[in-house]
Amino acid sequence: MKRSFQLISACLLLLSAGFAPALADGNQNCKPVVGHFEANVVPPGQGHCPSDPTAFCTAGRVWGGIQGNYQFVMTGALPSAAIGGVPTILFFTGKSTIFLKSGDQLLGTDTGSIDLPPGQGGFASLITFTGGTGDMSNATGQIKLRGEFDAGAATTNGDYIGTLCTQ
Repeated sequence: MKRSFQLISACLLLLSAGFAPALADGNQNCKPVVGHFEANVVPPGQGHCPSDPTAFCTAGRVWGGIQGNYQFVMTGALPSAAIGGVPTILFFTGKSTIFLKSGDQLLGTDTGSIDLPPGQGGFASLITFTGGTGDMSNATGQIKLRGEFDAGAATTNGDYIGTLCTQ
């Protein structure tokens, strides 16, 4: 038992000392990013949103450390009540595309939760970057979003903070 504890402690120490990033591509340039976003719900079958009547999509803009327009398409959902959670909250996954002012695109996988009516409208999400186009083709990192969903106005808005890594 003592040996296992020592091994786990050594691994945690190496990770906290920055050993894990050394195993990654040493040519990555990472920077902190902080900013804001706002979007409108896009009805199914319009713009980038699939024609499936259950599709949930948004389109809007981001500014701050990442600047441009973005699109989101929900790819999966699970009511939190199914696992003992709040009845109005939905866990979701999706795909986000950010169209940067440079003309490059930044791609990400989005995971989060949203409080639907008659709930309070809050949401939180984590976007994990999975590449893109141009200078963003090898992008990595994550941003954490927190915000509000106004079902009546069909809008979302909020803040993000995280790290964007490029080569």
